Amino acid sequence: MLKLPFVLIVLAGAGYAQDEHHAGVNQRGDHVMGFSHEKTTHRFELRKDGGSVAVRANDPKDTQTRDQIRGHLPHIVQMFSAGDFHAPMLIHAQNPPGSAAMARLKDQIHYSYQDTAAGGEVKIASANKAAISAIHEFLRFQIKDHQTGDSLDIK
Repeated sequence: MLKLPFVLIVLAGAGYAQDEHHAGVNQRGDHVMGFSHEKTTHRFELRKDGGSVAVRANDPKDTQTRDQIRGHLPHIVQMFSAGDFHAPMLIHAQNPPGSAAMARLKDQIHYSYQDTAAGGEVKIASANKAAISAIHEFLRFQIKDHQTGDSLDIK
């Protein structure tokens, strides 16, 4: 009889810890990225040669958030190109899977940024199989930890 309540408590505690972690990701992300997760939508996509990270302001009239996104993402391109993944580590309170390999293979990965109507997009590409695998690992982690519901499959 004691086992069932204990199991329920453990499972409830695991759910609480996951919710608490996600709340921390959002709070730290707002600070590091410089814009509110509540006012934006992140989208991550895995592609054969790498993938992409797109962020948009939820309200098309919210030019302040749009401009904050446009200020942050080019900075991310500069940091990642230099092998600096400090920002994702701060947001997620851990080194995201794939980031160490992406840093090591930085010369094999190309990052590009472009404005979109409501924000911006970073494209990440490589011809190196190990780099592509690391990019996919990194993006899958982002999808799961940000709970975006984006596809984990490669397009």
